[in-house]
Amino acid sequence: MASPAARVPRHVAIVMDGNGRWAKKRLRPRSFGHHAGQKAVREAVEFSLRNGIESLTLFAFSSENWNRPATEVGALMDLFLKALDKEVDELHGNGVRIRFVGDLDAFAPELRQRMLGAMERTAGNAALNMNVAVNYGGRWDIAQAARKAAEAVARGELAASQITEDTLASYTCLADQPPLDLFIRTGGEHRVSNFLLWQVAYAELYFTDTLWPDVDQACLAEALDDYARRERRYGRTGEQVANAS
Repeated sequence: MASPAARVPRHVAIVMDGNGRWAKKRLRPRSFGHHAGQKAVREAVEFSLRNGIESLTLFAFSSENWNRPATEVGALMDLFLKALDKEVDELHGNGVRIRFVGDLDAFAPELRQRMLGAMERTAGNAALNMNVAVNYGGRWDIAQAARKAAEAVARGELAASQITEDTLASYTCLADQPPLDLFIRTGGEHRVSNFLLWQVAYAELYFTDTLWPDVDQACLAEALDDYARRERRYGRTGEQVANAS
């Protein structure tokens, strides 16, 4: 059952953790788990469309993931290519806007061009913003925002005294989308792992032991139900929130 409209988060982010452990339990290579995780991505997209979520941000490949074994990184890159070829048509048909956020320059030219092509093709869609974080880190996001602000100051477009939280926020990734409401991490770990550090400041955190390939719409519905029961105060007292309702 969908949550009441007033309590549905506009922006949900997910750390898709547990692919490797899911595969290990089945005595299969880690790449097998990454392939299995694609089904959970489709579940998350369908769930978001069905429940009126505006933005879904998925942590697919962190800047630290380059340190994993070369065979696993290679398998992930191959998976990205195949997923782009296979999934973009359906996502586009469902009105999903695809955006890859992160430092795309680190990827091979062929993969980078596929990413840019998918973004260009779906740029006019409005049913759901699907943000895929690749070669992304929260500290990188803040650093590149600070660099852009510094460049604006150097060009004379902005005074250093004008740099505020709101100013810096406008240079971060996803600045044109709703603020992050709900941060979900699967796989049993209880940390944010350098994901959306700026954006997570007032988000609600939800952790589940379910490994990512096993995540389905029922699991996501539990997260939304938990979110709907929370009182978001933003520094105010409970009485102030109640009186403002």
